[in-house]
Amino acid sequence: MNYIYIGDIVNTHGIKGEVKIISHFKYKSNVFIKGTSLYVGRGYHKLIINSYRHHKIFDMVTFVGIDDINDVLKYKGEPVYIDKNEITIDGILNEDLISMDVYSDDSFIGKVTDILNNGIYDILVIENERSKSLVPNIGEFIKNIDLDNNRIQINMIEGLINEN
Repeated sequence: MNYIYIGDIVNTHGIKGEVKIISHFKYKSNVFIKGTSLYVGRGYHKLIINSYRHHKIFDMVTFVGIDDINDVLKYKGEPVYIDKNEITIDGILNEDLISMDVYSDDSFIGKVTDILNNGIYDILVIENERSKSLVPNIGEFIKNIDLDNNRIQINMIEGLINEN
């Protein structure tokens, strides 16, 4: 299985087993669907979505076979994952970008070591043997992502890459 982190169960809601999930996953519409499997906690306990609704900043979910708050309390604070092999996503996942080579024209900049989210957009953490740089993953800075050749082409502007 290829687990991808999508968020955390932060609390319960009501007494019928509904949970609040905080998620910044950019393909929520492909995940939060009745019948989709979510994997909860470090043991990846499989739960199937029975219902979904969006409320304020939360993704509200109930699970098949769970209709009591006492049955979901144990999941409070637990991470939530999906199995990449079980869903179809038309786009690039952040996990696909990790360890890709980053170039500006033909000049090697470094490798993507992490992806941060500031609530608005993703930020690529690019490292080489000398430095670490943060590059927003938006069209202004990212020219091209080539998954087949493991290469990201960036638009270099002054001050974007830490050269010290």
